[in-house]
Amino acid sequence: MPFYEYKCKDCGCNFEQLVSISEASKKQACPHCGKKNTEKQLSVFAAKSSATSFTAPAGGGFT
Repeated sequence: MPFYEYKCKDCGCNFEQLVSISEASKKQACPHCGKKNTEKQLSVFAAKSSATSFTAPAGGGFT
């Protein structure tokens, strides 16, 4: 199950919730105030790559 980010419209609390994909669009209870006046937020995600990271040459690489 993925994590989703939500914001409570009543108390302003931002929180993450582990939710099944089929339940992600439903209102989730705020862990701070307990109300379900929440909205799913757009969130960024990170991906792990097996590629080596790029390192700029000494001096910045500009000539």
